[in-house]
Amino acid sequence: MNAKIQISIDVIDLQEALDLARASVKAGVDWLEVGTPLLLAEGLHAVRAFRAEFPDTPIVVDLKTMDGAGLEAEMMFKAGGDMVVVMGQAHDASIIEQVKMAQRYDKQVMCDVMLCPDKPGRARQAQEMGVDYIIVHTGFDERNMIPGLSPLDDLQDVLDAVDIPVQAVGGLSVPQAIETLALGAEIVVFGAPLVISGQEFKAADPNFDRQLREIVAEVRGATIA
Repeated sequence: MNAKIQISIDVIDLQEALDLARASVKAGVDWLEVGTPLLLAEGLHAVRAFRAEFPDTPIVVDLKTMDGAGLEAEMMFKAGGDMVVVMGQAHDASIIEQVKMAQRYDKQVMCDVMLCPDKPGRARQAQEMGVDYIIVHTGFDERNMIPGLSPLDDLQDVLDAVDIPVQAVGGLSVPQAIETLALGAEIVVFGAPLVISGQEFKAADPNFDRQLREIVAEVRGATIA
């Protein structure tokens, strides 16, 4: 299995974000994510800067859209994003509008089922509405308040419910992230605590470059069939 490796760049300084992204691409990461904190801090400038710096690397923009989904997606696609994120808790109309806009620009939509009461059911509905990927996500605040929560708790049920690619996100260790691939996820995502610390949106480890190279090598080794 040739898994895609995605890195969530959740820092709030654009220069720091670009430095982390450069190290990530050099280490062998496949997809870069303009994380929500970076998007809030730097807006479209961050998306444009990532596209200019990495013209051939797929860019995920973590909008976490709840409303205005088509218009928000169009802004990100025009700025250079390839994939945008809509929340599963959003109204069906928002998911549908974001999918329509993605199709217009030949781009893609991820649906994040964080906090959906029925994650497998909502994932199935999102697939029927045309999204391209499902994100099983345990949130930053949620896992800080309730230690031990993990997207692995719901991953298998969601994987069984849909036919489109699924990723698991939210405080996973490297062994846990690799475990998601064994269960059937096709994208492995690294963010906190690798990229940012558990309490603030800044780089967690001064040895990020070396650590990430080791992680990428471990994932690649674990996914060779």
